[in-house]
Amino acid sequence: MSAFRNPFDHRVRLHRGGCACGRHASQAEHDHAEALEARQLQDRVVEGAVMRALFPQDEMRRGFLRAVGAGTALAAVSTLFPLGLAKEAFAQGAGALEKTKLKVGFIPITCATPIIMAHPLGFYSKYGLDVEVVKTAGWAVIRDKALAKEYDAAHMLSPMPLAISTGTGSNPIPWTAPAVENINGQAITLAMKHKDKRDPKDWKGFKFAVPFDYSMHNYLLRYYLAEHGLDPDRDVQIRSVPPPEMVANLRADNIDGFLAPDPVNQRAVYDGVGFIHTLSKEIWDGHPCCVFSASKEFVAQNPNTYHALLKSILDATAYARKAENRKEIAAAIAPANYLNQPVTVVEQVLTGTYADGLGNVKKDPNRIDFDPFPYDSFAVWILTQMKRWGQLKGEVDYAKVAKDVFLATDAARLMKELGMPAADPARPIVVMGKTFDPKQPAAYVDSFAIKRS
Repeated sequence: MSAFRNPFDHRVRLHRGGCACGRHASQAEHDHAEALEARQLQDRVVEGAVMRALFPQDEMRRGFLRAVGAGTALAAVSTLFPLGLAKEAFAQGAGALEKTKLKVGFIPITCATPIIMAHPLGFYSKYGLDVEVVKTAGWAVIRDKALAKEYDAAHMLSPMPLAISTGTGSNPIPWTAPAVENINGQAITLAMKHKDKRDPKDWKGFKFAVPFDYSMHNYLLRYYLAEHGLDPDRDVQIRSVPPPEMVANLRADNIDGFLAPDPVNQRAVYDGVGFIHTLSKEIWDGHPCCVFSASKEFVAQNPNTYHALLKSILDATAYARKAENRKEIAAAIAPANYLNQPVTVVEQVLTGTYADGLGNVKKDPNRIDFDPFPYDSFAVWILTQMKRWGQLKGEVDYAKVAKDVFLATDAARLMKELGMPAADPARPIVVMGKTFDPKQPAAYVDSFAIKRS
């Protein structure tokens, strides 16, 4: 009985002629033929897996192949499934996806545009994923479901993964933010009764809403108020209100205004209960808002799935960044199972041509934008504000926390693969005219006259 011989194992070959197997004129020719054979084998593995997924019953699959032939069958499948992309991913060592069925939680706001639109526009399926995007009521629920592993990944406010990782308010759990979902995209909106009170110095005693304590909305509102001489904890009240409930609270006169994500601000204008006082980009142009996030445990246990999921998000973000796609995206994400908003409201946000509630139509194409790179400097700035307002206690290693949570290396590598523009390492951060140096975070915190730390 002859022993099994592995054709890819050089140790069992005899050196005859010009190569290890004696069938080729040179070792280089042998290696080329071996590599080609291996690639063809890999391609057949991928083709077989795809066909079994599409036709799980053996007889049905064989009948289809008999009817049209293998070549025609694969050509037809390629029109429905990115077969070439799957083969290339396998060849590059991406390997099989550990999970294909995933749940990703989101809050119904335009900050989640890439996460939401990737579902109806096919970006998840493009990378072999079957993702259920789950509309969620509020940020505390998002956090709790993510921590309980009910969600594989989630849309989060950019400070949330930092708070979770540092154990701010609870036990620390390593978390990641490998992609920024949107930049800008917020505004300060006031009740119509305050249309003649445009000077923040007149806002003493106002009640404001923000989506969550650990949010850019909270930090930008506090920054804005403090720069105008108001103490956010003494001169006004700031409370957390889930975004879907903000307009109703403004209409009921429970609050005087909010710094909120869109389309909340535009919906207040649409309903005639509020006006847009200022866009958040006027406070800090290019600031991060929300992120795509996942636990480090998920990343470690499902590296191939994580790679595919992040790539689908980045691909969707690149599509969302193009102005010519914004109306299509607005129509895709406006329905009830996503944002549950009139298309015109979502369009006004995404295109930047909008009514301000005071009788004006304004145009600002950068009202919201989509740049996914998670700059360490973003994380450091957020941490300084957590420290400034007493949320972070004790010594903070700003640079280390930023690097551990905002996974810039992963984003840079995948953005390059997708042909997206490289990040600018010298990108400045200027908040209300004051330049932030991420290398001097403690000095920055100490520079503020109004703070809690």
